[in-house]
Amino acid sequence: MERRSFLRGAVIGTSAAAFGGTLMRGAAYAAPAQPGAGPYGALGAADANGIQLPSGFTSRVIARSGQKVGGTAYTWHNAPDGGACFADGSGWIYVSNSEINPGGGAGAVKFDSAGSVVGAYRILSNTRTNCAGGKTPWNTWLSCEEVSLGYVYETDPYGVNAAVRRDAMGRFKHEAAAADPVRKVIYLTEDESSGCFYRFIPTTWGNLSSGTLQVLVAGTATSGSFTWQNVPDPDGSPTATRSQVAASKKFNGGEGCHYANDTVWFTTKGDNRLWQLNLADNTYELAYDDSLVSGGGVPLTGVDNVTGSSSGDLFIAEDGGNMEICVITPDDVVAPFLRINGQSGSEITGPAFSPDGRRLYFSSQRGTTGSSSGGITYEVTGPFRA
Repeated sequence: MERRSFLRGAVIGTSAAAFGGTLMRGAAYAAPAQPGAGPYGALGAADANGIQLPSGFTSRVIARSGQKVGGTAYTWHNAPDGGACFADGSGWIYVSNSEINPGGGAGAVKFDSAGSVVGAYRILSNTRTNCAGGKTPWNTWLSCEEVSLGYVYETDPYGVNAAVRRDAMGRFKHEAAAADPVRKVIYLTEDESSGCFYRFIPTTWGNLSSGTLQVLVAGTATSGSFTWQNVPDPDGSPTATRSQVAASKKFNGGEGCHYANDTVWFTTKGDNRLWQLNLADNTYELAYDDSLVSGGGVPLTGVDNVTGSSSGDLFIAEDGGNMEICVITPDDVVAPFLRINGQSGSEITGPAFSPDGRRLYFSSQRGTTGSSSGGITYEVTGPFRA
């Protein structure tokens, strides 16, 4: 899919205060979207699961924390968080982290070609606060510990091989990971108010046992050029990795991360921003920033996990806000795609598309109870754009 930059010093039109809006780039600004605008139209009334969706889409509950998954023997983990989908013959697997401490880890649900649950199992145990992570091109799941001096664990979604701790990828408050098969690196976000953005260069692509950890170096502006510099001590002790390179650029609470077509996007929750690295020319810029919104109200608040669809749309989950997954299109439209009602004490996590792009999986981490034991994992099916 071909993508381009979204926002350069832009604002969102006043109609964004309603349901959605187009991004405006100086003189090239397009007319603001009308209420209900967006590629899928307005959200309908809440369904039986409390989810508002556009016309043509339906939801179902896949799993609930503390309960058996389908007809399997596996009890779904508490506080489901970051996730990804993997092809499995004619079916697929959805992997989900558990953001609890102690315990943590990750579990998986297996689906057949019709989308029926045919299995569920644990793929990682006895870790801490596994928040987000990322999928590798060789079909493993990187599960990241969101704790001080946290680790990255490489896990097997198919439940065959034991998980392996990847020390070379650095010890810090890990959040998400995104693989770049062109440059053969893994990008990593850090959930600290003065966190950094990293890349890991494996000695051998496809083997994460050794390599070089680097940090992004840039000025304090919201756009410009960037370079990379080695982190002297990836172990992060006694000096934190984010403090080892004086010129490293600081980001306020790194969260989700997604790579596609020479571009990597990542969110920062502290300032509700979506950042964009243009890897072909080593420049960075803002792709979304609610501080630039005019007219009051914003479509997207509490930015968190992010994923992409085959159409080039970005889907961004909200941590809090009004519990929405919002879409940002290649045409610069920002609009809600879905909203969960009655779960204001929760957050949306783990958005990921099935391999055929027809189903979107995600979780409400604390569900209706506001507790980690109340997590709910959903599937949405419908006419997603190809």
